Amino acid sequence: MSLLKLKLHWQILIALGLAVLVGLLVGRDAGLFGVSFYAIFDFIGKLFLNALKMLIVPLIVSSIIVGVSGLGSSDSLGRLGGKTIGYYAMTSFFAILVGLVMVNLIQPGVVDGDPKEVFGFDADVQALEDTVGGKDGGDVVEVFLRMIPTNVVAAAAAGQMLGLIFFSLLYGYFITRIAEHHARAQTQFFEGMFEVMMRITDLIMRFAPIGVFALVAKTVADTGLEAFGPLALFFFTVVLALATHFLVVLPLLLYFIGGVNPLRHYAAMGSALLTAFSTASSSATLPITMECLEKNAGVSNRTTSFVLPLGATVNMDGTALYECVAALFIAQAYGLDLTFGTQFIVVMLALLTSIGVAGIPAASLVAISIILGAIGLPLEGIGLILAVDRILDMMRTAVNVFSDSCGTVIIARSEGETQVLQSPQPQPV
Repeated sequence: MSLLKLKLHWQILIALGLAVLVGLLVGRDAGLFGVSFYAIFDFIGKLFLNALKMLIVPLIVSSIIVGVSGLGSSDSLGRLGGKTIGYYAMTSFFAILVGLVMVNLIQPGVVDGDPKEVFGFDADVQALEDTVGGKDGGDVVEVFLRMIPTNVVAAAAAGQMLGLIFFSLLYGYFITRIAEHHARAQTQFFEGMFEVMMRITDLIMRFAPIGVFALVAKTVADTGLEAFGPLALFFFTVVLALATHFLVVLPLLLYFIGGVNPLRHYAAMGSALLTAFSTASSSATLPITMECLEKNAGVSNRTTSFVLPLGATVNMDGTALYECVAALFIAQAYGLDLTFGTQFIVVMLALLTSIGVAGIPAASLVAISIILGAIGLPLEGIGLILAVDRILDMMRTAVNVFSDSCGTVIIARSEGETQVLQSPQPQPV
């Protein structure tokens, strides 16, 4: 069978495996005709990410406006919105609790001997401050301030999705409050924009295996596999906590609240999960997530267009879990025994800061710096986790996307969509 005839998620999975092998073989220095393979991987990976990010703003605006305007009455909007926010708050809290339990049970930062000698706190503080300070993390208060942008165009250009979503919600709501002939023209325009964006998404996804190969090969060539050695226990703790949330908590919610077979949902979301893992960006994965839910899981566009864009911005289960584990690991590495009260502060800050974290690679470093500052730890502690942050970022992004998709399915079922995951759906080629 030709590789091009394989389903997309199989193509992406093969690309992942090849990328690991090629990345280990070529490293950073190997090249051809004076051009390193690393630079080629970097170029192709950036092209793919740029193409995905190009879709984000018009796709979010059109999908939310179409979704909200299609809800009709304010009662429908309030009901769907309440269910969405309630689900996101619940699953993020569950994820943080899973991380809290794991890091206290395993205690990856507790070592024999002097922690300073074992971990060698000699990270370049200025470089870390530049890495973290250069990102628009804000603080907990600014998360809410950014919900109402002073300039919606500037917010879109800066990637401030909270403000863009709030504006789109208002726009879609008031389409239902104007004269019918005006409302029809507005709705048809944004429906047309949404259809165009989905066609462009289909085109870009044909090149997803190539983009995934380049992104993962670059990461492996850069870090190799030996980087996990000193941080193996921390890495294991985060992976075990993410796996627990991914394989236990979310499937139980699907089965008992959504009334659907979790295995069918895993199958339906294959392409989106692999794309999320390779790009480490829930925002960039949004078009694929939407396509998988509508075409593979049978969820209506009415639900996906409202729930998913909101989830890609505010629902970060994996990120919240990681922030909690990372902050407590760093505290353990410094030899601190945090009290219950301090750990509670970490839990609440992880919940709040995960809402405002941008859906892009390494954005959670911003939130972790806020948590470290709140509990009195130096910023250089972030240097302890940088070696494995990229790989863990890819894993937690997949958990973020899967949680969004589970919420969409559960909410769709609660809205009376009986066709969701009730029979195997064809997957896009």
